[in-house]
Amino acid sequence: MPENEGTTPALTREALAQAALKVLERDGLAGLSMRKVAAEVGVKAASLYWHVRNKEELIDLLNDAIMAKAEPPPREGDWREQLHGYCRRHRQLLLGNRDAAKVVAGRMGLGPHMLAILEDQLDRLRAAGFSNADAAMVTYLLGTFVQGFVLQEQAPISAAEATGSSSRRDAVDAAADRFRSLPAAEFPTLVELAGDLTEPDMDARFEFCVARVLDGLATLLPPDLR
Repeated sequence: MPENEGTTPALTREALAQAALKVLERDGLAGLSMRKVAAEVGVKAASLYWHVRNKEELIDLLNDAIMAKAEPPPREGDWREQLHGYCRRHRQLLLGNRDAAKVVAGRMGLGPHMLAILEDQLDRLRAAGFSNADAAMVTYLLGTFVQGFVLQEQAPISAAEATGSSSRRDAVDAAADRFRSLPAAEFPTLVELAGDLTEPDMDARFEFCVARVLDGLATLLPPDLR
């Protein structure tokens, strides 16, 4: 409903967050603006400033709107299985929403949905035997790891992929060919490991990395709780 004759449609922060999600999906984070979000809810941009002071506060709302879609894994299995489930689900959430990793990376989310996830994670970690300080650090580590992995996963790996002249698979295959073509006398290891460096897909890489992170976290627990 457009604004007219001084009337302003009723706005809520939830409505703004949902509108921002629509703009993000359509135009990406680079295309997100107060003007576009205002148009999405049928008001002028100035009306948004009653609810958010600037675009950065709008992104805070957007951050929590993305986290509203997060579903904690079942409380089944040991702590490793549950944290592994958290990492898998967080990755899929970020991959399933355009530029979501760019929105949430580095943000300390204090919205209700992020707080609920954080409360659940901390409770599980303490129940598993992690100290309060370690539990707090683990939540930071897992979020940072998954967000960083997805940011790298979604970034083009070469100029050819970035410009659209090559698919990601073609770019990886070209890298493998490059490794194999190196002078073996100078780069014997790169030549021999060309396939090992390029054949694993991102799912395999993610699973390997998560398992190693969890191996490291296990050292924080008493032997009988690992």
